[in-house]
Amino acid sequence: MNRIMGDKISAMVSRAGQPAGRPAGQPAGGRRYLRQVMWILLGLTLLAPGAFGEKKKKKDADQAKKTPVIDYSNIVWPNPPAIARIRYQAFYAAQKISQVDTPSTKKQKWMDRLAGTQPAGESGKVLFQLAEPYGLAVDSKNNLFVADQKVGAIFIFNTETRDVDLIKNKVHAHFVRIIGLAMDDGDRLFVSDPGLHHVMVFDASHKAEDVITDGMAEPGALALDKENRLLYVADVQLDQVLVYDADSLKLVRKIGTTGHNHELTTPGDFAKPSGMAVDADANLYVCDTLNNRIEVFDADGKFIRAFGKAGDGPGYFSRPKGIAIDGDGHIWVADGMQDRVQVFNSESQLLISFGGHGLLPGQFQGLVSIAIDKNNRVFTSEIYPGRVQQFRYVTDAETEQLRKEREAQREKKAGGKEPAASTPTAEVKSPQN
Repeated sequence: MNRIMGDKISAMVSRAGQPAGRPAGQPAGGRRYLRQVMWILLGLTLLAPGAFGEKKKKKDADQAKKTPVIDYSNIVWPNPPAIARIRYQAFYAAQKISQVDTPSTKKQKWMDRLAGTQPAGESGKVLFQLAEPYGLAVDSKNNLFVADQKVGAIFIFNTETRDVDLIKNKVHAHFVRIIGLAMDDGDRLFVSDPGLHHVMVFDASHKAEDVITDGMAEPGALALDKENRLLYVADVQLDQVLVYDADSLKLVRKIGTTGHNHELTTPGDFAKPSGMAVDADANLYVCDTLNNRIEVFDADGKFIRAFGKAGDGPGYFSRPKGIAIDGDGHIWVADGMQDRVQVFNSESQLLISFGGHGLLPGQFQGLVSIAIDKNNRVFTSEIYPGRVQQFRYVTDAETEQLRKEREAQREKKAGGKEPAASTPTAEVKSPQN
């Protein structure tokens, strides 16, 4: 198109300079041709930016259509053809999920992405970015609570809409370094702050209502025995688990021996205890982090057993930091050094593991905590990318149902197979009646 227009303009200029056949004494005709050429050139100049802009927009739109969107639904453990027991679902980093899962024709500056700035077409709000998420909890409305020790806020994610709210430092409460979270069946939230040597209590409307300080030095991970109304607090400085009445908030007892500078290895003692979880029988599971083992106690604080030892092989630990129990009684352990999750049965036998160092879905960087909710959703937090990942645990009952369906499909296929070629023809003839 541009080449054709250029040829026409050249021809007009040539005619203007050499007005062949024009009567003598009429030079004005050449000037008229020149003026026409100038107007044409001016019009093309004014039109060009718009035309090129439209082409660029169309090119960007076509490119956006061609940009593939990753389908995370096929990320499962174990791999097919085995029946999947763990499914990857999503991750949380404070930005709207649409900024990650769908291609955008408008590029964001890296500083905008770091600050969590949303495109104008979404909400216009500037959201905080997760920096060092640690403790996790889920309320009765399926909202995910994440304690971020660097931001100094508790993020509240709506797991359905992806909207986020915050319990902010110096706005709703005073935080220094928040670590552990625990949620009771009335949506009361317990928050440990080792920087202030206490545990804060928030009501269901997220209003600070009380504080626990008795006997604490450096409170970290939290766990709740909802049946016996007990709050467990792991104190990494004291090497003890402190047990409180969850209603009166009074100190009931202490588990473990203090004053030995994280050097005790005897059963029932700890070296920097971290993650904790309570099973359906009210047994308490504690990550004895520096001893690379899991210790189990009954509801009265009596030592039952321990499992695990230092190493990087299957079933071994290297700084276990998070632990959770699913509805089938399986024990999920988050390993901080190996950045992997290992799942054990109630007899401490390894069933499956996943993870490893990396930023891809199902990989981890600085894995610290794990939580499982009543809907069999598994949440993990990692501090280096500032990310929480969400998985779905496929229960034993669901797996058995899938196994039966698969077996029924096999039998159906086997019953409808063509007979083998070696089978005599007389045996495969259809009845004549």
